[in-house]
Order: sequence, then C-alpha cells, then structure tokens
Amino acid sequence: MDRVDDGSPLADLLDERQHLVTLAHRILGSLRDAEGAVDECYRRWYALSGRERERIAVPRSWLADSVGGICLARLALPGPGSGTGTGAEDVVPAVPDVIVARPHVMEPTTLRRHDAVVHAVRRACVTADEETLLSLLAPDASAFFDGGGKIRTLVEPVHGRDRVARSLLRLLDRRPHTTTLTAHSVNGRTGLVVRHDRRVVAVMSLEVAGAEVVRMWVVVNPDKLRHWNTGRP
Repeated sequence: MDRVDDGSPLADLLDERQHLVTLAHRILGSLRDAEGAVDECYRRWYALSGRERERIAVPRSWLADSVGGICLARLALPGPGSGTGTGAEDVVPAVPDVIVARPHVMEPTTLRRHDAVVHAVRRACVTADEETLLSLLAPDASAFFDGGGKIRTLVEPVHGRDRVARSLLRLLDRRPHTTTLTAHSVNGRTGLVVRHDRRVVAVMSLEVAGAEVVRMWVVVNPDKLRHWNTGRP
C-alpha cells in the first residue's frame, strides 16, 4: 500500500530551511550566496521523482549533504563571483505555481457566508478540531500548495476532505507561542494568514460554496510572501 504523504509542520520546514542557510553561510561566507545554494539544493530535491523522494528516510540529512556539496563545488570555481551560481538557477522547479486571484465580486449575503466559513475553519485549525474541520470541507475538496521550490512542501494537490483536513492540520501543527493563525483580507476576500515568530510564513485563500470549502490555495513561497513582511498589506 502506498504511503500517504500529508506533509510536515510548517514550523519544521521553516527551521529546516534556516538550518540549510546557516550551513551554507558558514561555508560560503555570504548570505546571498548561501540563499542561492539552498535554492539550488531544493531544486535538486524537486528534480527527483516522487518515488525517489519517498526512498529518502531523512530528507533534512539529504538536503544538508546536498547543500554542502553545492557550496564546496562553488568554492572550487575559479575567479571572482564563484559563489554566485553554476547555471542551475535557470532550471524551473517542478512545483506548481499557485496564483491566488479572484475574478468576481461576491454578493453581500454570499460574502457574509464566506466569512463565517473561513472564521469557522480558523477556529477548527487553532483548536486542532479535525471533526469540525471535516464538516466545513466539501467531500471533494482540494488543496494546492505553492512553495515555489523554496521550501519542502507538498508538490501534488491534495484531494478529498479527509486528506485536506489532515494535511492542513499537519501543516499548522503549532508550537507554543510561535505559530498563529488569523483571518485577513487576501485579494479582497477573507482568507487566513499564518505567522511564525511574528513573520508571515503562509497565506491561505479559500473558495466557499454554500457552507463548505471546495478549494484551498496555500502559498508558502517566501518570494511571494515578502511584501507581507515589509509593511504590506
């Protein structure tokens, strides 16, 4: 029976990336070069097939070994600028690029219902109430995760209310006083914003039909979240 991957807690994935950046920084001596090496490392991770990734027992160790090798290879390059890349940065990561946008304006009654459902989802996630969360998801609900190749999140969309609920609760598995979930306007409609140590680390947009969530987009790509941490919105 195939193993079902419900992802990892976002706090752990953020800690993993920071660990890799710190490791690369120690070797290269430049934060910018370290970030580039880590980005290349994640591109190599996503270049693996799903089966190959499943065979890696400890992804964090694989990533650390990979980023170390990348850094050493860059140090061996001749001339100035040897720490700025090997050409692999031009490779497009094999991950979905989720664009969170809404083409229409909702009627006031529908808007109020949407807001009520989003707030209920937030409460269920904060209290880790899986039963309530399941009741708020459509049977064929889907979730899409956009890490932009910058973080080791789920690659394939998740389908079905059971898997969506497990994946969401797993992602938001909270550590005391470090991860918060708040309702916030996302592209003109109420969505959810995740903060880790006060920094925005995920933005979620939800599509509601009736009283159920039918689709959810979860953006954890640091590049797309940069403006959330520089005073906007």
